Amino acid sequence: MSRGAAPSAPYLCQLRKSCYLQTGNLRVELLGRGFAWLDAGTHESLLDASQFVQTIENRQGLKIACLEEIAYQKGWITPEQLGAIADQYAKNSYGEYLWKLLGQVP
Repeated sequence: MSRGAAPSAPYLCQLRKSCYLQTGNLRVELLGRGFAWLDAGTHESLLDASQFVQTIENRQGLKIACLEEIAYQKGWITPEQLGAIADQYAKNSYGEYLWKLLGQVP
């Protein structure tokens, strides 16, 4: 590499992979059924990802990566706390979804 020239992104990526391999810190996990890897590096791929999420949510009636739902299911927040959060979104479908998690309709 010549002086003053910045290393290319692919070169840096390969260098990082090599370092992880040498130190034994590289882990690879196969994503099983029910997982999807969505690229959002371009306007078009971001739109594709958004449409994918919308389709899954509409067909299954579940939210993808709903942090409040995860916190509630893990016991990190109480039903009262989830209800208070749902109240903040009372005028949209997200608030309705949170209330449904509690078995209530606003």
